[in-house]
Amino acid sequence: MLNIVLFGPPGAGKGTQSQKLIDKFQLVHLSTGDILRSEIANQTFLGMEAKKLMDQGILVPDEVVIGMIGSKLEANPLAKGFIFDGFPRTKAQAEALDTLLLQKGTAITLMLALEVNEEELTKRLLLRGKESGRPDDQNPDIIKKRVSEYNTKTAPVAEYYKTQDKYKGIKGIGSVDEIFNNLCGELQVQN
Repeated sequence: MLNIVLFGPPGAGKGTQSQKLIDKFQLVHLSTGDILRSEIANQTFLGMEAKKLMDQGILVPDEVVIGMIGSKLEANPLAKGFIFDGFPRTKAQAEALDTLLLQKGTAITLMLALEVNEEELTKRLLLRGKESGRPDDQNPDIIKKRVSEYNTKTAPVAEYYKTQDKYKGIKGIGSVDEIFNNLCGELQVQN
């Protein structure tokens, strides 16, 4: 089973590349944001618990998110693998995900990290903001804060996977196809 954590700062191209990886390797996309919205819409027990917390402005605890991911894994028993998007964001989440996957008889294959310098990220996000109208992508100060937050909070997750020899940094600058080919090259080495 091919299980990928796609990693990178805002504007690195994760959305574009994850869809291409999903199509090529026939993976199931696990976005924690999508899962939360789906569980709430379907009024599952975990979804209702999450909604109560979110309505109070409280972050959904890791164990609830892990429970939802576990449900998605069980709902896709024939999957060739999964691509994790937006999770894990902390070392504790990475450890919990490893435990869950181990219980399911699988593991993370690789963390693919798109590496893009801050100047390029800012340029991409400002362009995306112009096209999408997203206010958080239109203000250089907010962009700088988001990138800084990513670098500070997610660095331990990258270190976690480095200690397992599962971290691969991929240059995230170039054409979409060049970057995709580099990602695929790393995955071919694993298979």
